[in-house]
This record gives sequence, C-alpha cells and structure tokens, in this order.
Amino acid sequence: MQEQLYTKYKALLFKLAYQLTGSVSDAEDAVQDVFIKIADVPPERLAEPKAYLCKMVTNRCKDLLKSARKKREEYFGEWLPEPFPSSKDDAMESVVREDLLTYGMIVLLERLSPSERIVFVLREALGFEYKEIAQLIEKSEPNCRKLFSRASAKMGLSDEEELAQPEAEQQQWVNGFLDALKAGNVNRMLTMLDPDVVLVADGGGKVLAAAQPIVSRDLVAKFLLGPVLQSATFGGEVRMEMRHINGQPSIVIRSETGGIQTVGMLRVEGDIVRELYLIRNPDKLQHIAEGGFSERMRLFEPLD
Repeated sequence: MQEQLYTKYKALLFKLAYQLTGSVSDAEDAVQDVFIKIADVPPERLAEPKAYLCKMVTNRCKDLLKSARKKREEYFGEWLPEPFPSSKDDAMESVVREDLLTYGMIVLLERLSPSERIVFVLREALGFEYKEIAQLIEKSEPNCRKLFSRASAKMGLSDEEELAQPEAEQQQWVNGFLDALKAGNVNRMLTMLDPDVVLVADGGGKVLAAAQPIVSRDLVAKFLLGPVLQSATFGGEVRMEMRHINGQPSIVIRSETGGIQTVGMLRVEGDIVRELYLIRNPDKLQHIAEGGFSERMRLFEPLD
C-alpha cells in the first residue's frame, strides 16, 4: 500500500513541499520523511490518503520554514528560491509543472508568514477548497479566507495578476531577449525592459552577484551586459540557451566546459520585463545540472 501511495501522490506532495519551502532539496526531504513515517500509520487513518499526506507534508514544511528563517537572515546578499527544471519528457516533472506557481509568485511567497503561505499555496496552486484547507491546517474556514486575503494583499496581487502568455509567445519573447543578450544589443534590450525594472541576483556569497536589487533599465542592462557575461567571470567563454525552468521559458548560461553558471527567470507583463531573477549560487543550480529529481526521489522504495 505504501508503494502505491508513493507512486500516486509523490508528484503532488513534491509540488506542495517545493512551493512551501522554495527548496528542491527540502521538498524532496519532506516527501521522503513523510513516506518513511506512514509505515507506522494504521491503515484506518489513511482512509483519505490525499488529505492525510498533504497534512503531514504541510506540517513538515512548517518546521522547515521555521528553521530556514534564521538561515535566510544570515544569508549573504539576496535569497532566491531554487529553480526547478521542468522537462516535457519526464512524466513526474510534467505533473509537477501543471498548475505550478510562476517563479515570480514563488519569490513573492517569501513575504508571507508560514500560515499565509500554506493557505495561499493550497488554494492558489493546488486548488483546495477552503473547507478542505480548514480541516488540513486545523483552522476555521473564515480564518483561512482571511489568511488568503492577507497573503494576496502582501504579495500585491490583483485578480488580473500573473495571467500567463501562451507558451509559444513566451518562447518567442524569451528568444528575442536572449538574442539581444547574445548580440550585446543595448538599444534592443532597453526597449524590452520596464523603466523601473528590478533585477535580483542570488550568488550566496560564492560567486559574483549583486548584493542588493538593481533598479532601472539602464542599470539592469549595464549589469547584464557587463559582469554577468564577461568571460573573466566564468574563466572562459560562455554560451546561452533557452530552457524550461519552473514550467516557463528561461535563460541558462553555461561556461565553455558546459557547467551551468546562471539561470535567469523573467517576469513579463505585456512585452516588457518587470522583474528579472538571476540564480547564480552553485548550490541552487545542482538540480538544474542533474536534470531534475535526484535518483533517490525517482527510485525511492518505501520500507516494508
């Protein structure tokens, strides 16, 4: 039974855990921990396995969020969530990609308290009804509605927020931005950036990155065409490509030896970039280099 539950729910639980923690490794750990623990759970308590497992994962992630808060306060520079590769060829990653919040939304989740974040993810990303959320987190339904409303306000969201472009348009737009980067076409890049565009770079103190957000299209363009793409930064020539990360077309920059150095995620409204996130901390790029889930997540066999 344990193995059947794992096969059926592992993608859903990973999607929940990843969006709650912003960490691929923490999400994998949470899912693994839950399936180890349910070996000791009496079968009658698993009459509604989806709700029970989601509750277990949520509680585990709440603990992880508490311990992560201090680490993030001590983190050098800006902290960004780990990007997650979303290959169309992998069945599990395809399931995770469905209804996944955009990367920009996951960044905004950092503004929320653990309870607000849990309610928002359960409601907005996973489509749970308020009655289900109330039972899952043991709060009243009106309280859950207030938490969701408060979370939306903190994130600055409106009803029209995050309406995604069709995928073909997204790819075309990102390819155009990528071409401008490759060519060093400043004028073209400026037309694609909002006057008040914000760039956030996460190097974790391990590689070159902006320690604080960069604001304005002139400064952002200068940064992109300067240190980020300088050969000296990577110790060799670089090449850029488009790849699907977090279910959206993104920019990947590699060194001449093939190692991934930067993942660039864009938040686009209309035809201009409002926010640009550069993940450069090598610890956060490990899953991109590996191509997705770790082998233990793919091959995990529940204990007998």
